[in-house]
Amino acid sequence: MSKIYIDHQVSDAPEVISILSRLNLPAEIVRKSDEVFGLISASADPVQEGKTVLYLTRNKGPFIRKCPGTRHYRCCDYKILHVGTFCSMDCAYCILQTYFHPPVLQYFVNKKDLQNEINVLFSENKIQRIGTGEFTDSLIWEKLIDLSGFLVPAFAGQDTAVLELKTKTTHIDGLEKLVHNRKTIIAWSLNTPEIIATEERGTTSLAERLQAAAKCASWGYPLAFHFDPLILYDGCENEYRQVVEQLFTQVSGDQIAWISLGTFRFIPGLKPIVQRRFPKSKIVYGEFVTGLDNKMRYFKPLRIRLYQMMASWIKAFAPDVLIYFCMEDDEVWERALGFVPKAKGGLPRMLDESAARHCDLKT
Repeated sequence: MSKIYIDHQVSDAPEVISILSRLNLPAEIVRKSDEVFGLISASADPVQEGKTVLYLTRNKGPFIRKCPGTRHYRCCDYKILHVGTFCSMDCAYCILQTYFHPPVLQYFVNKKDLQNEINVLFSENKIQRIGTGEFTDSLIWEKLIDLSGFLVPAFAGQDTAVLELKTKTTHIDGLEKLVHNRKTIIAWSLNTPEIIATEERGTTSLAERLQAAAKCASWGYPLAFHFDPLILYDGCENEYRQVVEQLFTQVSGDQIAWISLGTFRFIPGLKPIVQRRFPKSKIVYGEFVTGLDNKMRYFKPLRIRLYQMMASWIKAFAPDVLIYFCMEDDEVWERALGFVPKAKGGLPRMLDESAARHCDLKT
């Protein structure tokens, strides 16, 4: 990170002052976001440029949003806690490269509005799953602002909602001493060492992620893992099996609230970005067809075969752990897992029940 831009409307906000005190970087107050976005858009690589600056502003919309999902595939009914945008890491497959125009590291500093929306969420008095990892990585902000130090204790003080923090980092030191009452799930995106090395620039290694997960489990946090995206390449089956084996040498299945599986999928607009920014990457050249959501997806038999293998490997270590698919239809569920979500009350209910068990939620 090379520079901080500050929306003039929040220049005196306590969060801004705190961030500036932590970062010894040049800072500039701007009157319009276009001043920042224009500079980034004009660069040779806007995606990379957007990772080098931080824009501190306020969230002008809701902090809490429904996950967009799609009506064509089974959705988990997740809620997004929209605390910021974009990511300092650089994964070839990342949809955020095309989602924001231009992509900019933004952090929203209107904390009182965030607090008010969280209080409303808690007052609804029903099981809800919410996370900060949809538009950004949940833990990249730990060195800038004590976001977890605010969120984790807030969730610890109630018993119907669970917070999931998804990451590829090992920025967990601040979590150790927090009172969490098992209302925060710490989750990692996992992949093979081959994919981490070639497609996930600036991320931590598989071993480091699993070691961090084991530490969080020792501090009493429930865990989750996301094998998404699973990427097909020569030898991937054996390597994904080894990842599953390494996972269960570090943590026990009864510490895991859920494991999601999802194969690589992308909107057509991502392909030229990957080709330009990751010229050695081969991920966009697989056997793809256009899905019902207009995303390019692996041919369905290829997806099902890998899902079947992943599920069998996971169940061999943790027969009772909840495995679910992110954005797949009933045929995939039936052929890969042997049932459809409706038979168990629907995917949201399956996840709610697992959250209740692992996070001591009131039902």
